[in-house]
Amino acid sequence: MRPEQQQDLIQYYRWLRVYGYNDSHSGNASIREQQDYCITPTGACADTLAADELVCGDISAPPPQGASLDAELHRQVYLNNSTAQAVLHSHAPHLVALTLKGQDFVPLDFEGQYYFGSIKVVDLPYGRTIQEAPAIVGELLSELPLVVVRGHGIYAQADSLDLAYKWICSAEQSAKTAWLAQQYKTE
Repeated sequence: MRPEQQQDLIQYYRWLRVYGYNDSHSGNASIREQQDYCITPTGACADTLAADELVCGDISAPPPQGASLDAELHRQVYLNNSTAQAVLHSHAPHLVALTLKGQDFVPLDFEGQYYFGSIKVVDLPYGRTIQEAPAIVGELLSELPLVVVRGHGIYAQADSLDLAYKWICSAEQSAKTAWLAQQYKTE
C-alpha cells in the first residue's frame, strides 16, 4: 500500500473522531488496493494513530493478527463488492440512537431522501454481532452505500475514502435533523 494511501486512511479515521462520529478509540477504517487492504488495528486511537500501526493483509486470507475486530467484516465487503475501495465504520450517536429499536431509518430531510431513501438497519443480538455481522453486512454492502448495525453504528463502503466519509456524514446529518424535528413536535 502506498504511503499516501495510508496517510489518507489515517486522516479520514481521525476526522470521524474530530467531528464527533466516533470517540477516541472507536470505529475503524480500511482501504483496498486490488487484493490487498490496510485496516486500523484493534483498539486504535484516532488521535495518535501512525501509518506503521496499520495492519495490512490479502482479502483472500483471514484477517491478520492485530487487525480491528471488524476486519472480517471489511474483508467480506471487499470480497462481495469489487468496486468497494474503502470501508469506514462510525458510532454516529444520533443515527445509533434513532435506530435502537432495529427499524430501518427513513430520513426526513431532502438530502437523506435523495442519497438513501431508507437506511437499512441490521438487528443482531449484541453478543452475536462480531460473529454474524461480517456475512450480513458484507452482503448488504454489495449493493448499498451504508448499513447500520443496531446499537453499534454505521458501515459505509465506496470507491473512495472521501465518498464513504460523505455517506457517514450525510446519514448522521439526516439523523440529527430527524432528532431535532422530534424535539419540536406538537400534539
